[in-house]
Amino acid sequence: MQELIRTLLEELGENPGREGLVDTPKRVEKALKFLTSGYEADIDQVLNNALFVVDYSEMVIVKDIDFYSLCEHHLLPFFGKCHIAYIPSTRVIGLSKIPRLVDVFSRRLQVQERLTNQIADVLRDRIAPVGVAVVMEATHLCMSMRGVEKQNSFAVTSAMHGAFRNNARTRMEFLELIKLRSAAATVQTAPSGGLACVGED
Repeated sequence: MQELIRTLLEELGENPGREGLVDTPKRVEKALKFLTSGYEADIDQVLNNALFVVDYSEMVIVKDIDFYSLCEHHLLPFFGKCHIAYIPSTRVIGLSKIPRLVDVFSRRLQVQERLTNQIADVLRDRIAPVGVAVVMEATHLCMSMRGVEKQNSFAVTSAMHGAFRNNARTRMEFLELIKLRSAAATVQTAPSGGLACVGED
């Protein structure tokens, strides 16, 4: 990988042998491997059997989870907040495992729509809740640094399953609790094939 990065620097018109760039290929390789470490993650190891039978049937919310990912179209970062809720049926998941799950899928080449659905699907499959909801708010550098160059825009995606999809009152309660009032009436499940920055060069 380091040789490829040296070639890339040359193609960009730089001299990879100059003082400031001598160690850049090594640093870039290390950074990229960390930012894409989610490909090697094992969901079972991440959850580490932190599923517990608990007599609790109200909404569980973990909000304002910071996440950082790479847009698969331009390899530029997008980042923001993730809000997750579920209503247990018989089991709950350890609270610290939820941000770890976000990290697993965000540390891959992604589109925000797919990332949102992947997180929701794992929670739905592993704990079989009455309902699960994921909302992600992100700034995309492929939109703010290049292309349309809109620095203040951000994207909101959601995945709603079970009670959050079928019950408007439950959905509204969740959106109110994460302070997304303006989206309450229109939020919909994002299509898994959606592409946030398609149409741009």
